Amino acid sequence: MASFLHNFLLFFCSLSLLILTSSATKSQTHIPIRPNKLVLKVQKDRATNLHVAQIHKRTPLVQFPFVIDLNGRFLSVNCENQYTSSTYKAPVCHSSQCAKADSHTCRTCSSSKPRPGCHTNACGLLTTNPVTQQSALGELAEDVLKISSTQGSSPGPMVTHPQFLFACAPSNILQKGLPKNVQGVAGLGHSPISLPYQLASHFGFPPKFALCLTSSRGNNGAVFFGEGPYFMKPGIDVSRQLTYAPLTIGQQGEYYVNVQSIKINNAMLPSIPKGGFGGALISTTTPYTTLQTPIFRALNQLFMNQLRGVPQVKPVAPFGACFDANRIPTSKMGPTVPSIDLVLDNKHNIMWRIFGANAMIQPRPGVMCLAFVDGGMRPKAPIVIGTQQLEDNLLQFDLMNSRLGFSSSLFLRGTNCANFNFGTSSTSTDP
Repeated sequence: MASFLHNFLLFFCSLSLLILTSSATKSQTHIPIRPNKLVLKVQKDRATNLHVAQIHKRTPLVQFPFVIDLNGRFLSVNCENQYTSSTYKAPVCHSSQCAKADSHTCRTCSSSKPRPGCHTNACGLLTTNPVTQQSALGELAEDVLKISSTQGSSPGPMVTHPQFLFACAPSNILQKGLPKNVQGVAGLGHSPISLPYQLASHFGFPPKFALCLTSSRGNNGAVFFGEGPYFMKPGIDVSRQLTYAPLTIGQQGEYYVNVQSIKINNAMLPSIPKGGFGGALISTTTPYTTLQTPIFRALNQLFMNQLRGVPQVKPVAPFGACFDANRIPTSKMGPTVPSIDLVLDNKHNIMWRIFGANAMIQPRPGVMCLAFVDGGMRPKAPIVIGTQQLEDNLLQFDLMNSRLGFSSSLFLRGTNCANFNFGTSSTSTDP
């Protein structure tokens, strides 16, 4: 009898341990990953010089290219181009999703059969092409979005946002001025349903993201969501040693920094308005920094004065100051020309320094031009900082603390924005 009881207890304990182990293992496999950092792969389009991100959406999952729009309020998608997904939903008008998207318009559709982008009593959102500025009313929608997690040095498992809000935009506004085959625009602006805010809210990390756009066509730059570190080969954390300046938010969620003055080789640009030039808009859909006409003329003149000894040549549109490229030597920082400083705080000597690689462009063989263009007398902002000046710089947008962290050229640190190790990301482990 004692032997029977001993064997029974052994069997019972072993069975209980097996059940507990099995339950724990099963439970672990269904715990969603809660990453503190995410990453998107971004490439520079050869034809338009716009930067395009690869985003995974729908059920079944499909990867599509989207133009990066730093100031866009949300993800806009061409739903008229065979959008097929079993998880697509169109929130009804006046729902909580509509309130989150700040949609106060109810939209109807004339089609007899509902389809993505065409539902009756759906929320309306004004969608805009960031290049042509053409706008049209679209439909608020939600669907699955997947994105690679990361610890900062390479992509990790893909994670899921199951109810990501976006706008179905009419196809006719997402064609002109944009790269071929893109399926929409990825908005990173200050808005409740932009990529940074939705991802931060869903995965539980602070609303912070960083741009590292590459100047190399065919290579990959990156957009990081979440706090650093962000490592570029050979093991350099580019989120360290950043300079910080206040970040101002425009009425439509755009990002501005205050430029108080501009210097070239430490020589001050003349005729500075009282209080500085005001808010400089940062833009990923403007190829070259655009200046109000008086600023453009003054900058060109001062730059030409500082680059003495290099013959000027006939300007190549749209640039205003061009030179004999054969007379300009190069270094690791690009063409050896006077550096340009955007002074963001005179009192604390906070400057965004622009070196030759970002300051100059070679529009044709033998000609090198200052990569700033004339925006006319009434541009959207006196200064619009374009992608030529953003590339191979890390820009970190800290939305919680309203500040911009910037690195200046990563060439100074022996790396660049094409040096993130994308490799091959793992498959999803989400339930």
